Amino acid sequence: MRQIITLSHQDAQRAIDAMRAQCERRGKGGVLVVTDAHGELIALLRMDSAPYSSVQIAMNKAYTAARERIPSYELGQRARNPERGFPMTNFGELRYTTWGGGLPIVIEGEVIGAVAISGLPEQEDMEIAEIGRQAALGII
Repeated sequence: MRQIITLSHQDAQRAIDAMRAQCERRGKGGVLVVTDAHGELIALLRMDSAPYSSVQIAMNKAYTAARERIPSYELGQRARNPERGFPMTNFGELRYTTWGGGLPIVIEGEVIGAVAISGLPEQEDMEIAEIGRQAALGII
């Protein structure tokens, strides 16, 4: 028998609240997402000033991080590496994205979900996603 740890709605809400608070401190709006281990949506918040195009991008960042079990940015770096790189079309998955801002949530070596944000500059998306990851885990 195998026990599986999953994110609860409460965990997802903690992540959304922490990311929203950080966006508000910065005076910016984004689309905030939490998914399960398969990259399927648990929670989504589109803040008032977030671009509409960021809805799908944020969902895809979280999907990518959950499915590939690495940050979306890291997948992008691997794909762009001239020595080890590969076209993303080789995956056969059109939802994969290589922009930073999607992070897997890991407990005891197992991915239990992912968080993502889109709508801010990439570096800020990555910083705020980390805050959401820590909040989902109850670290902050």
